[in-house]
Amino acid sequence: MSNTAQTALAQLAALENATEFHARHIGPVAADQNAMLSVVGAASRQALMDTIVPESIRRPAAMDLPAPLTEAQALAELKAIAQQNQLKRNFIGQGYYGTHTPGVILRNILENPAWYTAYTPYQAEISQGRMEALVNFQTMVTDLTGMAIANASMLDEATAAAEAMTLAARGGKSKSTRFVVCHDVFPQTLEVIQTRAKPLGITVDVVHAAQLAQHLETNDCFAALMQFPGVNGQVRDLKPLIDALHAKGALAIASADLLALTLLTPPGELGADIACGTTQRFGMPMGNGGPHAAYLATKDEFKRSMPGRLVGVSVDSHGHTAYRLALQTREQHIRREKATSNICTAQVLPAVVASMYAVYHGPEGLQRIALRVATYAAVLAAGLKRLGQQIVHTTWFDTLQVLTGDTAGRDALMARAVNAGMNLRAASPDSVTISLDETTTRQDITDLWAVFANGAALPDFDACVAEAQLGLPAALRRTSAFMTHPVFHSHHSETAMLRYLRGLADKDLALDRSMIPLGSCTMKLNATSEMIPITWPEFAHIHPFAPREQLKGYDLLNEQLCSWLTQATGYAGISLQPNAGSQGEYAGLLVIKAWHESRGEGHRHICLIPESAHGTNPASAQMVGMSVVVTKCDANGNVDLDDLKAKCEQHSANLACVMITYPSTYGVFEARVTELCALVHQHGGRVYVDGANMNALVGLAAPGQFGGDVSHLNLHKTFCIPHGGGGPGVGPVCVVDDLKPFLPAHRSAGIGTEAQVGAVSAAPLGNAAVLPISWMYVRMMGADGLKAATEVAILNANYVAARLADHYDIHFSGGHAGVKGGGVAHECILDLRPLKDSSGISAEDVAKRLIDYGFHAPTLSFPVAGTLMVEPTESESKAELDRFCDAMIAIRDEIRAVEEGRLPREDNPLKNAPHTAASLMAGDWAHAYSREQAAYPVASLRLQKYWSPVGRVDNVYGDRNLFCSCVPVADYQ
Repeated sequence: MSNTAQTALAQLAALENATEFHARHIGPVAADQNAMLSVVGAASRQALMDTIVPESIRRPAAMDLPAPLTEAQALAELKAIAQQNQLKRNFIGQGYYGTHTPGVILRNILENPAWYTAYTPYQAEISQGRMEALVNFQTMVTDLTGMAIANASMLDEATAAAEAMTLAARGGKSKSTRFVVCHDVFPQTLEVIQTRAKPLGITVDVVHAAQLAQHLETNDCFAALMQFPGVNGQVRDLKPLIDALHAKGALAIASADLLALTLLTPPGELGADIACGTTQRFGMPMGNGGPHAAYLATKDEFKRSMPGRLVGVSVDSHGHTAYRLALQTREQHIRREKATSNICTAQVLPAVVASMYAVYHGPEGLQRIALRVATYAAVLAAGLKRLGQQIVHTTWFDTLQVLTGDTAGRDALMARAVNAGMNLRAASPDSVTISLDETTTRQDITDLWAVFANGAALPDFDACVAEAQLGLPAALRRTSAFMTHPVFHSHHSETAMLRYLRGLADKDLALDRSMIPLGSCTMKLNATSEMIPITWPEFAHIHPFAPREQLKGYDLLNEQLCSWLTQATGYAGISLQPNAGSQGEYAGLLVIKAWHESRGEGHRHICLIPESAHGTNPASAQMVGMSVVVTKCDANGNVDLDDLKAKCEQHSANLACVMITYPSTYGVFEARVTELCALVHQHGGRVYVDGANMNALVGLAAPGQFGGDVSHLNLHKTFCIPHGGGGPGVGPVCVVDDLKPFLPAHRSAGIGTEAQVGAVSAAPLGNAAVLPISWMYVRMMGADGLKAATEVAILNANYVAARLADHYDIHFSGGHAGVKGGGVAHECILDLRPLKDSSGISAEDVAKRLIDYGFHAPTLSFPVAGTLMVEPTESESKAELDRFCDAMIAIRDEIRAVEEGRLPREDNPLKNAPHTAASLMAGDWAHAYSREQAAYPVASLRLQKYWSPVGRVDNVYGDRNLFCSCVPVADYQ
């Protein structure tokens, strides 16, 4: 054997390269890390960690995780797990339906990093493409529902209905604290509403829809929720019910199926005040429950109380039409406990899919799909009648309720269906429902007949077609036009659609183009190998309420991911149900509240929150009925322990919890956090550690080990689920051992105990379809890889701080001796307030000027007004960090030119940024600086240049002239 062969055999483990993904995920190579460490002033990465991360919080042992796999190995292992799920034809309905995702949308949106790696469109100028898509979404929803205004998506139908309930409570004139839910509302929606209502002191009455008017004669309520069509298929005329509610001074909420509304009179025309629901059947697979974009639409009078995000039309600095987030832009960070909602993420990527599904099919295409579904339902009904089956309702859109005689007959029927590869829904002890959808075929109808025939002769299909009668009531057939804007009539060929989607993507700046240095938002690599499994049929086409034995793959995925996350966090139990970070916060506080109540201390209601906290924290506390007391921070950004101690003593008898973020929102490790936790525990409270900054902890420290009782994680941050332009997210809630019995249940799905808090999301596993992304990330990184990622994230942040320390003040740095820039955690805050005084240049001006350099701005004016918070993450290379630092240094030189009078205070590249190509091509250039300086301030931009599609957007104009649907073509300038 040759020496080469012997050497190869000896090095086989290295050649197998099980850790190959580490180098794919972590940006700086070893040599670059050494160079960066020398700039920072640290001898090694370990030495930097020893300096920056307090010894008191360091974990005593490494995480116990499986050894890492290569990308191919991890995909193979996950495929084996996925194949444990059973793919059946689902006729369950209940808000989840089969749908065809058009290939052009699948490839160019759902699988396209230009769309899925984008951030929330807080910076309007570099988000015009996805905001146009969201305006399409809003227009689609308002047109189909007949309402005046719609937001840019909600988390799921059940939570949208819960938000509609609270909107009605604060927006209506009734003083009642009672809310009515009609009996045929989806069970999961009812459970989420009950969960939301309890801590707010709202009483939920469940009333048969046919008896609602009679109920209102002797009972009050502030609003009622009606399903349209009902869960069992009945299409009920809602107008008499709505009139009865209005006569009582109550508001009417309709949870409506958008596909059905292409054929049925919309809720707005029936008099409803609020409409909500899901857009799932507009191109998003069921995915075991999510992610899907829910919607909420309402009358114009309630627009300023709407939860969630609203995209509005404004103008830019050149007078041209431009889009921006309106009214609700980060409103929870401003209004805090007075916010209308704690929602911080939406479901932007699924909303874009739904809106483009509508664009691609157009109103005629949607009606054709809906009419085919309704016609198949009529044919199915005709055949069932021929088989002697009794159908309960005389009206329907897509769902038939069929009597089975008794429970034994129902169970036998459902078992035959499963054996034939189909799932039906148990609607009552003596009936089933069958829900059809876009994917239904003639063969499906025949196969369903066979289940009911149980060996008898099947009806003749053509004969059933001839005698079938649509279940749509004539009096409720839609007569109004919808989706009349040209965008819904212009892109029906694949060529046209492909170019439309490419044009929108080209307007935006996402991670596929450049670093997005947003502090607290952790815009890291979303690896392709992590994204591949989400469209596998075994994950994508699973109904969340299918029989549990069909979901073994998802059960194993849940078990393994929860196990790994407990290792990362130091907690004992985790629920993956919360489908956003805000929902994880909310669930965690419900758990704390339930624990206090179980001990006879339900009076504890005080929630201490430092003034530096994320705005969702006080909003979440308000939602669970807690009273927020703000505690101070010291000059270095740490929680003021003296003030915290005083507040703990003042409120000791009623202290429920404290909510902190660690590392702090200011981007520093607070050395006395264990002391803080002990103090709160001493007074009977629990410690909630916001997991937004977990990217600075994994492998180094664990909240469950240094004193935390509850945390939520942002899997769309630390664990690589992409931001999707503002959603989807996953916000698991993690707890210590004595709080495990209170984690969210899902009793409507037969999961959980009475001790547990109720469902917080529509589906038992929340946004289940994106969980494989985090599974892949952990499986490929392993314990050492995850720890290295954390260390490099901290190194990258300190390198940026070190390079910029001579040019900008680094706010709230740790003050560590020998570390240039003072030492920060995973993010650093650049204080531009002194520059505003010396030059008139604001942090917003710098943010907009960065667009000219090809960068998304860092987090603007949060947590401190007049600052920029930078988080580079571990995925960015030294070259990209240097490109960003070079841009920031060049901008500082531009500011210096203003300070020294070489550029005017009101006419300089920063005040006029961003510069569009059109503005630079204008014949008259009257500015005090050259076109070249405007467009190419650094030489590297000549190699690759991003052009902002619009000039600076006028926020004030947009709020004063609120317009949130597609503008007529003639209005575009």
